[in-house]
Amino acid sequence: MHGSEILERISGRRAELDGLEEQLAKQLAEVRAERDELAVAEHVLERVSEQLADERASAAPAPGQVGGRTVMLIPYRAPDVEETMLPPDYQRILAAVRQAAGPGMARQVGEMLGVDISARAKLEPLRAKLVRLVDRGWLRKLPDGRFATRL
Repeated sequence: MHGSEILERISGRRAELDGLEEQLAKQLAEVRAERDELAVAEHVLERVSEQLADERASAAPAPGQVGGRTVMLIPYRAPDVEETMLPPDYQRILAAVRQAAGPGMARQVGEMLGVDISARAKLEPLRAKLVRLVDRGWLRKLPDGRFATRL
């Protein structure tokens, strides 16, 4: 082997290694970028999970005490919980939804109950009560925003 052949092989191998180094550097940059994205996603997920936990904790109904027993103003629907255990205004809301020809919007339920539906401020408390009845299992809320009785 001549000196020029050896130099050619060295030069060729150096070119291969330069190419490999460039490829590995690119892969390393991609790995680091993906790791950074995962770290951000993990951080966002942790924050969202914490916020959801805080919201659930703050939205959890605060039970009261009556005669030494824990009771809720709006109890969850259960086999041993009668509709008559709901406050009278909630009983009227359930009756109105039941009497409707089909699922209804809060505005329709308000009309049936004699609520002044012309003012949004008068309708929002009713909507909140309807949502509370949904949350407790007494009513269903359809994807289009209408309220219906449970099946």
